[in-house]
Amino acid sequence: MENTNKWLATVASIWIQCSSGASYTFGIYSSTLKSTQNYDQTTLDTVSVFKDIGANIGILSGLLFDAVTVNHRRSGLPLVYVAGAVQCFTGYFLMWLSVTGVINKPHVILMCLFMFIAAHAQTFFNTANVVVSVRNFPDYSGTSVGIMKGFLGLSGAILIQIYQTLFNGKPTTFLLMLAVFPTLVSLALMLLVHVNPCNTSNDQPHLNRFSLIALIIAAYLMIMIILQNVFAFPLWAHTVTTIILLVLVLSPLQIAHTARTSELQREQGPPSLEMAPLIMTSEGQDEVEMNLLQAMGTIDFWLLFLAMVCALGSGLATINNITQIGESLDYSTVEINTMVSLWSIWNFLGRFGGGFVSDWFLHRYGGGRPLFICLTQLAMVVGYLIIGLSGNLYIGSVIVGVCYGSQWSLMPTITSEIFGVKHMGTIFNTVAAANPIGSYILSVQVIGNIYDQEAQARGGSCHGLHCFMLSCFIFAAVCGFGAIVSLVLFLRTRGFYASILQRRLKHLQGS
Repeated sequence: MENTNKWLATVASIWIQCSSGASYTFGIYSSTLKSTQNYDQTTLDTVSVFKDIGANIGILSGLLFDAVTVNHRRSGLPLVYVAGAVQCFTGYFLMWLSVTGVINKPHVILMCLFMFIAAHAQTFFNTANVVVSVRNFPDYSGTSVGIMKGFLGLSGAILIQIYQTLFNGKPTTFLLMLAVFPTLVSLALMLLVHVNPCNTSNDQPHLNRFSLIALIIAAYLMIMIILQNVFAFPLWAHTVTTIILLVLVLSPLQIAHTARTSELQREQGPPSLEMAPLIMTSEGQDEVEMNLLQAMGTIDFWLLFLAMVCALGSGLATINNITQIGESLDYSTVEINTMVSLWSIWNFLGRFGGGFVSDWFLHRYGGGRPLFICLTQLAMVVGYLIIGLSGNLYIGSVIVGVCYGSQWSLMPTITSEIFGVKHMGTIFNTVAAANPIGSYILSVQVIGNIYDQEAQARGGSCHGLHCFMLSCFIFAAVCGFGAIVSLVLFLRTRGFYASILQRRLKHLQGS
């Protein structure tokens, strides 16, 4: 594996990300889970909460990654993928056995455990792929994280397209597919993923090509989702569209081949000075490398965590309740399903755009990434006000979805830059716990309670702008507070980001 290059490793990581977003497909099999297990809506929501917790509490995956890759060892990295594969298969396979009646109906606590284990696998795949991408592309960590997080965001839509082609109308079989498919993909590709941060001077053009492929896949999925929600696709149409999708997903392999060929040609020629490394450690300067406890002892960690509680918590609470919001505003079922499906596309655009744009801004002006957390949360304020005041869920969901997604590329990248990459996996997964924490507070304690009060006052159901108006105003206020917190983080770290640009300029002048 020593001869394996970082471009092939990137393709392998992309393919693993494309298969590992099973937690985003809960809506496909939730009705079957509810009917076969005789759950009421509250019980089903409880199982869904454990899905969110499992998919977002990745501290164990970070600790394992740190343990097996200490001193930059390569041999231990596959253990992270094996741990994820075992959990993925175990969780979904036990759910499939329960739904099909092979085993007796488990107690709801056990089903919550199955759901947690299945979703928790995603954190192991994601941690390994994201941290490796940051180490392989230190100059463009925002772009590389955006690519990884973006493909993870698209994976739910990709898995659903495969399901509609192979098992449409058979959600029980889909559970078995979720147990087997991501497991086999990760085990087959894990030996190709490794850290090899060499030849970083000409990474940008090739990363841009990966980004272009991601955008093309997102646009293709968006068109397919809209068409499938408007027209009834026959089997042959599903088959053709899925084959085209798989060809697009496989296309990064050609980019990796081109990038590697270019690298070999430059290695044989004279040294290139066209781009100096942006993130580097100069002589006499100590690289900042904090462990989790050291990071938690800083104000910057808690500022970032609090900002994520506001942004991620409100965003997840919105998507968890978007169907009920749409119904109260008298949107049709087709319109609501389209908005739910397109959320993954807006989420992707945010994940990709947050990393790409912040990288460009950092290289061009030396501007700190926390500024983009501030700006995106201000945009979320606008999105919530649009929903609360006008009831326009189309525009509001696009704004909130894009800005919510951007946090998932900005937060890990900021973590690596402020606290170092050695323990990045543990630290950014700890910060990610803000997602379920914020969602519980805002979804259950705010939006749930307020809706129930409105519904009880009107005989059990609520229709109209007033149903969620107060909740949207509270969400807007929360994001406004998050914008202030992230602005403070930006002001505290702007000297650090400015020094990054200064080091690059000095290196160029010295060259």
